[in-house]
Amino acid sequence: MPALDLKRKLAILSDAAKYDASCASSGSVKRDSRSGKGMGSTDGGMGICHAYAPDGRCISLLKILLTNFCVYDCAYCVNRVSSNVARARFTAEEVVDLTLGFYRRNYIEGLFLSSGIIRSPDYTMEQIVRVAKLLREVHDFRGYIHLKVIPEAAPALVNEAGLYADRLSINIELPKDESLASLAPEKDVVGIKKAMGAVRVSEEGAKEKGRRARPPRFAPAGQSTQMIVGADAATDGAILKRSEGLYGAYGLRRVYYSAFSPIPDSTARLPVQRPPLVREHRLYQADWLMRFYGFARAEIVEEGEDLDLAVDPKLAWALRNRGAFPVDVNTADRERLLRVPGLGVRSVDRILDVRRFKRLELADVKRLTRGVEKLKPFLVTADWSPGALTDAADLRGRLAPEPKQMELF
Repeated sequence: MPALDLKRKLAILSDAAKYDASCASSGSVKRDSRSGKGMGSTDGGMGICHAYAPDGRCISLLKILLTNFCVYDCAYCVNRVSSNVARARFTAEEVVDLTLGFYRRNYIEGLFLSSGIIRSPDYTMEQIVRVAKLLREVHDFRGYIHLKVIPEAAPALVNEAGLYADRLSINIELPKDESLASLAPEKDVVGIKKAMGAVRVSEEGAKEKGRRARPPRFAPAGQSTQMIVGADAATDGAILKRSEGLYGAYGLRRVYYSAFSPIPDSTARLPVQRPPLVREHRLYQADWLMRFYGFARAEIVEEGEDLDLAVDPKLAWALRNRGAFPVDVNTADRERLLRVPGLGVRSVDRILDVRRFKRLELADVKRLTRGVEKLKPFLVTADWSPGALTDAADLRGRLAPEPKQMELF
């Protein structure tokens, strides 16, 4: 097999990395480069992904695999050992050179690195850690680094990865244990959870202040995971129940949802078509409600049910719970305001700030939010009351918009 040049490797291994959705850099601690020492900063083509932090910043990362060779045969993965795809492998030094080269050209602010399993989980994890170690210790790179953890790797290697990375991620892969056992027999959900637990213990240890020197920093942007949506028969309720458990047990910063994409020569156990992208979007909206809006998963969707694709989950909840509305914008507490369809966290905080100085009218609410048409059936202001509109039989039809992939409430 002839050797591949670097450009061809980059084409293959950046394309192979596109299936991993957990590529965001929110929550990182700055590594200040203003001193003139070191390269890169988390503040601030091919293989470059654009992730968005909660504050709206767009962050560019070089997103690649170390290799798409893999000894595992996960049925849903295009890079499985039995797949007939073009293969390539970077050396650790090549990944380092690419990262530094892209950074010097101001194309990226960091690196997202994952890999197929080669030789063994330990060997693969050693190579991933080697990349981060070279960047940090040899080149004093201070940009963002997100490393994908091989859960079967030795705990010492996982711990070492956290000393160099800003974020670690360990993919739970599928929402049901039995689905993972069927479609990815080499993977063990117990081992995955054990690795997540070890990362959380190291995170907590790095935060503690002892009598002596503080422990070394460990993955300050926390850990995340990813679930594939639509590869098995799991309902949206089951998916979100799994997420709810992961957030509680392991303190995850984020669960990512990736719509299953049909792959060549796949098993008959997998669906022929991918689920609608709006389903993935609704899961992200529901996840947002659990993390930032005070909703319990059971309020959003029952375990055996799917989310409503026609309306966002907050509006769906409001339509089912009309007795909770209308809400007086001048007297309601933050928790109640956050449950109003059309009000986001920033809008609620603006409302709470302004109403200290005046009674809000509908025009004031319009200025503080993105619009009032969706809000009017659910709010009372100094000059507005929805009357019977809140209970109108056709309210759903009036408010249900065409789905927008990037809209959150």
